[in-house]
Amino acid sequence: MRFKMLLLSLGLLLSAPGLAAANHTSVPDTTNGEQREKAPCDCKEGSHHHMMHKDWQAKMAEREKMLLSWVDQYTPDKKGEWTTVLAEKKTLSDQWMSPGNAGKREQWKKEKMAKIEKLKKQFDAGKITKEEFIKQAHGGKEMSHWRTFHDLRNAVEKKDNKKAAILLNQLLDQTKQHNEKIKGLLKK
Repeated sequence: MRFKMLLLSLGLLLSAPGLAAANHTSVPDTTNGEQREKAPCDCKEGSHHHMMHKDWQAKMAEREKMLLSWVDQYTPDKKGEWTTVLAEKKTLSDQWMSPGNAGKREQWKKEKMAKIEKLKKQFDAGKITKEEFIKQAHGGKEMSHWRTFHDLRNAVEKKDNKKAAILLNQLLDQTKQHNEKIKGLLKK
């Protein structure tokens, strides 16, 4: 049971956005993110790990293009707002991943690990349930932006225009909240 909880904890930790690349500090800070894709990874994980960075960046770029095409189709009046929010997200991500913020990332990671360890002890002692553990480990958000994106993709596939528009607006709000969270982490 302890091993399963350790695996669950690690899985939760690695599923947090941006955390998978938290130690990737060799990337120069650029405003357009092009250098990030071209910069070699200095990870000591080997070539397969380096390809994972590239694949992840390509996947996120493809997802952003798909999202903007859905915005054009279902909520064209929000196109400007989406463009601004996504550009801000990219800028904030570049700032967060810059070498100058390595200390802040490490501090955030230590705090997150300490919180998960505390929750794990409570779970092992029977003070909280598995569901409570998961909810608290995610900070109460339960990865809602990923779920919203998945629901949005399903609505688009089913050609449910009303639901797609509602989910796009919901995802826009969640992206704005994420940007505010990153701004808060950068101010610490």
